Amino acid sequence: MPMVDMPLAELKNYQGRNPRPTDFDKFWDASLREMRAVDAKLDLKPAEFQTSFAECFDLTFTGVRGARIYAKYLRPRAAKKKHPAVVLFHGYSGHSGDWNDKLAYVAAGYSFAAMDVRGQGGRSEDTGGVKGTTYRGHIIRGLDDEPKNMLFRHIFLDTAQLAGLVMEMPEVDAKRVGAWGGSQGGGLTLACASLEPRICRAASTFPFLTDYRRVWEMDQAKDAYEELRSFFRHYDPRHEREEELWTKLGYIDVQYLVRRIKAKVLMGTGLMDTICPPSTQFAAYNKITAPKEMKLYPDFGHETLPGFNDTVYQFMMGMNKG
Repeated sequence: MPMVDMPLAELKNYQGRNPRPTDFDKFWDASLREMRAVDAKLDLKPAEFQTSFAECFDLTFTGVRGARIYAKYLRPRAAKKKHPAVVLFHGYSGHSGDWNDKLAYVAAGYSFAAMDVRGQGGRSEDTGGVKGTTYRGHIIRGLDDEPKNMLFRHIFLDTAQLAGLVMEMPEVDAKRVGAWGGSQGGGLTLACASLEPRICRAASTFPFLTDYRRVWEMDQAKDAYEELRSFFRHYDPRHEREEELWTKLGYIDVQYLVRRIKAKVLMGTGLMDTICPPSTQFAAYNKITAPKEMKLYPDFGHETLPGFNDTVYQFMMGMNKG
């Protein structure tokens, strides 16, 4: 079998290369306290898009640092008792997508929320206010500031806050809420399930935002990770701050959050992925202590994995059984 990364036997034992900050847990515990102190000012307005069986809403809430975060929220019209829900996170630079592609879950009796990541292609705000460059991408936004000001720290918190708000909806059974996404959305799914431990199922397709140093060492700091190369070339061309910068990125490295996950986890990985290399995905997967399963696609890269979305759907339907 052709390889773009380590042999599979090595991947199954790989534990990552990016350094973990010594105060990582304290950092995230403090971040969660900040999130919980925010008055979310939840607002639900009927959306222009409606169907006979789904109520559709434009949902907004206030996240950390005052940003108004947008999500699409759908729920069954005929629901008579509390039911499961799924929260969805999109790929890098994208948005929450169209309404119609969420309807299969609503037709099955689920509520469904899809978030626009702040400052990307949707309607959520990026309040800015960081020191240093914002050139090229969001991984490096705040990298020359304090770790608590890094943008992905705020985005990770947005995912947990949205999941918590969905759990508080009167129609939703808080014990039966799942999270799902691919690429950036896959990384955010793992972050969400880590920071909101009541998530009971998490489906992550080729997750982004993990093991940054490994990406660099594989010479894959391009495409979705190109901003890492740009940052070093412009702001540390001799790599004199390399250890400092990799360690700071460790605060937003999903592989170090996942030990908090209590949900059942399903992951889909293409072994020919050069966008989010398989080893970076295994670095996170191998640290998950909750029940987990990885579906491997040996000949596929960062692309549609045939049948995997159907597998995710069936996985989430399992919440109907507890």
